[in-house]
Amino acid sequence: MVFSSALIENAVNEFAKLPGIGKKTALRLILHLLKQDTAQVQQFSDAIARMRQQIKFCKVCHNVSDADTCGICSNHSRQRQVVCVVESIRDVMAIENTQQFNGLYHVLGGIISPVDGIGPDQLNIHSLVERVQHQGVEEVIMAVSPTIEGDTTIYYLSKKLKDWPVKITTIARGIAFGGELEYADEMTLARSISNRLPLESYVQNK
Repeated sequence: MVFSSALIENAVNEFAKLPGIGKKTALRLILHLLKQDTAQVQQFSDAIARMRQQIKFCKVCHNVSDADTCGICSNHSRQRQVVCVVESIRDVMAIENTQQFNGLYHVLGGIISPVDGIGPDQLNIHSLVERVQHQGVEEVIMAVSPTIEGDTTIYYLSKKLKDWPVKITTIARGIAFGGELEYADEMTLARSISNRLPLESYVQNK
């Protein structure tokens, strides 16, 4: 791709670093920005910069937040005795969009994957155990994508929590094996949460 401006080329190269954005799409976005008022483009860039500089991670559940504690964890109308364990922030958004879950969340920040060099120590597992120990958690829902790595993570977490009287459930298999939670449609995901199963039943049915 030949550029008549080094400034445009640099901007295209930066946009093309985003997932799912190739150079042609990046160029289309850059040319669109060139048509906008300077003030609008400055507002766009300022919003991105402020987001990256000021965003925080909830000290309780590790979700993204504007404050030290996210809006979900600080909402006392939520079922605080039920914690839904998810792989990523995107999964929190996916489940919230179903409007079928009124408990709290715990974002692991990934799943155990030896092939990718991700072990338990790199995930937010210790803080989950502490929540179960000290915050009156009665049920932990394992809402992790049904993959081999996801099942490995569920098994590891169940072993870490076995010494406490907490009910461990998993989402129903409305989500196909190998599927990613964030890409499930809202109706399927809502039913999977509502019809969750005891972990023992999940293991026996595999």
